[in-house]
Amino acid sequence: MAPAGNAVHRPPRHAGAPSPRHATGAHGIFLIPYFIMLFIMGLPLFLMELSLGQYGAAGPITVWKCCPLLKGVGVAMLIVASLVSLYYNVIIAWAFYYLGSSFQSPLPWSCHAPRNVDLCQNTSGTTSWVSASEVFWNEQVLGVTHSSGLGDPGPVQWPLALCLLAAWTLIFLCMLKGIRSSGKVVYFTATFPYLVIFILIIRGATLEGSLSGVSFYLSSDWSRLQSAQVWSDAASQIFYSLGIGFGGLLSMASYNRFDNNVIR
Repeated sequence: MAPAGNAVHRPPRHAGAPSPRHATGAHGIFLIPYFIMLFIMGLPLFLMELSLGQYGAAGPITVWKCCPLLKGVGVAMLIVASLVSLYYNVIIAWAFYYLGSSFQSPLPWSCHAPRNVDLCQNTSGTTSWVSASEVFWNEQVLGVTHSSGLGDPGPVQWPLALCLLAAWTLIFLCMLKGIRSSGKVVYFTATFPYLVIFILIIRGATLEGSLSGVSFYLSSDWSRLQSAQVWSDAASQIFYSLGIGFGGLLSMASYNRFDNNVIR
């Protein structure tokens, strides 16, 4: 469910961010390789996984008994799904932390917060200047201000650890009764992100300079289509958007009736 939920808010970093050689972003142009990859790769694989799971009525490992040579694909799916679940739960923990912090007034990552007043007034244009939100992220959320690198993560951030525990507890409750509970949860997790995006669009449209942002998003730099990285990002985004290659589709489809119309 995590990759599927991520589909609506995961812009590819390489394809979307402008580089020093390109004055404009590739957001608008990115839609071209995205939809090409969707029709030639995404939808066929999506249909194949649903059909295979429904036909075999088994999970991503057992279903490959139909072709023992490909049993490694099922094992790889399980490993990938496990890794994605681990790091996505960390992201969910961050979201819980920010959700709880958002009830404070003023917001702790805004310039109106007492601890950020001096920081926001120091806008002399020096290269060492950092934003209030970046300070909040590094100091309060991660606590890695004095870290020397990945080998020095620092002490446990207990508020963040509790948020991670809450994330795993939520997943446990969703999966407690198997397909009966997870199937109902999907109705919420599949639709709620679009409701949030709709609210954010309405909010963003009311802000000053919103039209300039839309213009930048739809800006065209046709030369970016020559970059293999853009096409690679489009392909990886399709995998996240549809949830293919993770084994989840196979598992969910295995509970369908044998004569269920997967195309519909």
